[in-house]
Amino acid sequence: MLATGFVQSPFVPIAIGFFGLGTCYFVWGGQALFGTPKTSPEVSRALSIWGIWMGGFMQFITGVYLMVGLSWFGVYTHQAPLYMAAVAFTSYGVHWFAIGWRRYIGANDEVDGYMALAFLAISILGVLVFHQAGDVPVTILFALLALIYLLEIPTRLASWTAGVRAIGFVQFITAIWLMYLTYGVVMDVALTQHWWI
Repeated sequence: MLATGFVQSPFVPIAIGFFGLGTCYFVWGGQALFGTPKTSPEVSRALSIWGIWMGGFMQFITGVYLMVGLSWFGVYTHQAPLYMAAVAFTSYGVHWFAIGWRRYIGANDEVDGYMALAFLAISILGVLVFHQAGDVPVTILFALLALIYLLEIPTRLASWTAGVRAIGFVQFITAIWLMYLTYGVVMDVALTQHWWI
């Protein structure tokens, strides 16, 4: 038991964030990759809802939950990599609130190229932290996220038409990886079955 009266908890909420982003990437990436349904104001609004709630809210709540557990209550072990996870989930969650709302109201997406610079930086930071922590599956996730933002820069700032489909492809592959991570975390915590590579 900790001095604060709280016990260490194995129930780290990262599967919630993984599942939320994975669902969002299936929806956004699938539409961009396969071109169906065809882009329209109605489709953009539908995609926005998935972006705001699954990509945004589920990651944001995971990040806040982690940060509070780490800083106020100290209930998690492996605090160094979890701190990076808390920073990333919170940041990516707010990012999805912003781009979901931007798409919902039909605002210009060119400025997303500048946003991608910051999120490329935080994705590379995630690669460095989780690689040094020896967490290969999450290192792979951050490498995929870095690739998405690397593609976003020329797609948005230089109007690279093929970039939209390329981003959709990487998002769809990342969604599959996020589902694997969701299963891995839940099976590990709930049944102590280690799925990690």
